[in-house]
Amino acid sequence: MACMKLGSKADVFHLDGHTWICSTGLSSDVCIEVGETSFHLHKFPLLSRSRLLEKLIREFSENEKCVLQLQTIPGGAKTFLRIAKFCYDVKLELTATNVVSLRCASEYLEMNEDYGEGNLIKQAESFLNEVFGSWVGTFKALETCEDALPLAEELHIVSRCIDRLATKACTEPILMSPVSTVLWNGIHSTSKPHTPTEDWWYEDVAFLKLPLFKRFILAVATKGMKPERISEVVMFYAKRYLPLNGRQSSFQNGNNSTHGSTLHVTSDADQRTLLEEIVLLLPNQKGVTPTKFLLRLLRTSMILQASPSCRENLERKIGAQFDRAVLEDLLIPNMGYSMETLYDIDCVQRIVDHFVLMDHDQNDSTLNPLVPEGQLVGDSHSFTPMTMVANLVDSYLAEVAPDVNLKLPKFLSLAAVIPEYARALDDGIYRAIDIYLKAHPWLTDSEREQLCRIMNCQKLSLEASTHAAQNERLPLRVIVQVLFFEQLRLRTSVAGWLFVSDNLENSQNHSGNLIPRNDCMIPISSGGDQIVTVNDMSGRVSELEKECLNMKQEIEKLVKTKGSWDNFFNRFAVKLKVKPFDLKSVKMPCNGLEVKTPRKAVSNGNQNPDTCKLDDRIPDL
Repeated sequence: MACMKLGSKADVFHLDGHTWICSTGLSSDVCIEVGETSFHLHKFPLLSRSRLLEKLIREFSENEKCVLQLQTIPGGAKTFLRIAKFCYDVKLELTATNVVSLRCASEYLEMNEDYGEGNLIKQAESFLNEVFGSWVGTFKALETCEDALPLAEELHIVSRCIDRLATKACTEPILMSPVSTVLWNGIHSTSKPHTPTEDWWYEDVAFLKLPLFKRFILAVATKGMKPERISEVVMFYAKRYLPLNGRQSSFQNGNNSTHGSTLHVTSDADQRTLLEEIVLLLPNQKGVTPTKFLLRLLRTSMILQASPSCRENLERKIGAQFDRAVLEDLLIPNMGYSMETLYDIDCVQRIVDHFVLMDHDQNDSTLNPLVPEGQLVGDSHSFTPMTMVANLVDSYLAEVAPDVNLKLPKFLSLAAVIPEYARALDDGIYRAIDIYLKAHPWLTDSEREQLCRIMNCQKLSLEASTHAAQNERLPLRVIVQVLFFEQLRLRTSVAGWLFVSDNLENSQNHSGNLIPRNDCMIPISSGGDQIVTVNDMSGRVSELEKECLNMKQEIEKLVKTKGSWDNFFNRFAVKLKVKPFDLKSVKMPCNGLEVKTPRKAVSNGNQNPDTCKLDDRIPDL
């Protein structure tokens, strides 16, 4: 590192206790006190270089030994010793670590060119400009500015250091100096210089105190640094000094090869202030700061009891990119005064509200909100941010559902934030509902039905429908709906099978190659890849008929024990859309057409007249 050598005489200063004595052979006629240190010097060398010292010394008579107090001189006794050596023309070195204090102290003592050519102000200013050409030198000079305040600010030394550092960080990746090593045989080996990565300056900047770090970040942002890099360095700084993992994380690694300053953030008040400033420094652009890091900051802000504006700012940032979150980061323990629930569900609710509002404003959703009746949704769909958030919220609800203190309105409120079209399949929300019902067996029938209304039985997969049809925790009305839509889905598949089968038979008749219908292989639906035989379809139809028969028998038993059909449906809040009917007389249309089951597809044996056919429609619920 560069230095400037001043003076030509040998050192004549020696320390005796707390007193510096200049041994020039002449008796001392002035004593200057700086803190607890005294300097026994001579008047002429001092008043020939400093306007302030000349003014103070002139106030004493010539024969009187004057005693001066310089308690506010920048840099204290250590800096004044160097100034005294400069006045006596003793050899002195200006370095990046002492030039700021010397520049400020020389300004304080008014050591300008009127008091000798090449005075200390000019010499220090000249060397400062040389220091500013080096990243390491500039950084060391900036670190020493704190000992020379407020003059360092008044002389714009702090702002000049920050501006030079910001310029270099934005435009000048440095080459590391060649490293010379001595091998075992005594030969010197010099390694080649290498080009550092873009984060070569993060480590140095992390040593700055918070006020200087904040000014540096604002400076690089003004000079056009990419938000991604600004976010990276702010994250690097935060990870050093904030308890993001629930523990004290103050950086205490001692001296560094470049500089030796350290920053200790130990008290909750200091950490709270640091966190609030970090949140303000993070770029507002969506996606430049990882969602995981933002959620860790949010959890830490709750631990440190940061200001409401800080937490609201974090929730807004997280909400803007909530589709990039993962479940484990959302499980934030409830740290409120009420401690009503195990996890902070209100916080997640606000974040999801922010996301839905922003998604609506930006028109990000590309899914069609209208689902055709009888169509199995989810065969093929693109994962938009809204669908990913819907899956995430459903998983979160399933995770918090076992909490016995979780009230139904709060569960319903979070589930209802997601638009219906965002869920391609309702398997996730069904799983959360089932877990909630299991953990809250005391729910009334009306509360169970209210809970199940957030689920669309038509959008359950075959596996979920099978589970729901046998789930005793669900209201009977919901089970009936599940079976109804399963039958409707199967009717649609049978209609497609008949259409494809007839076309295939006609095509083979034209070609002269006849293949029996019972052996042909056809797709279940036009959008799927599953292939089944007619016999497989026949088996599925028979199973469904048996399910319908069992359900019919159970309903008839309930009616006999509880009263008429009207009382039965009034009990389950079922409003029929048709006139009073006989279950055997109602046909179920499929897309407006009545589809009859082919005899071959049902059975080859005798039919039981009491068997519930596919044509026996379940009431429209």
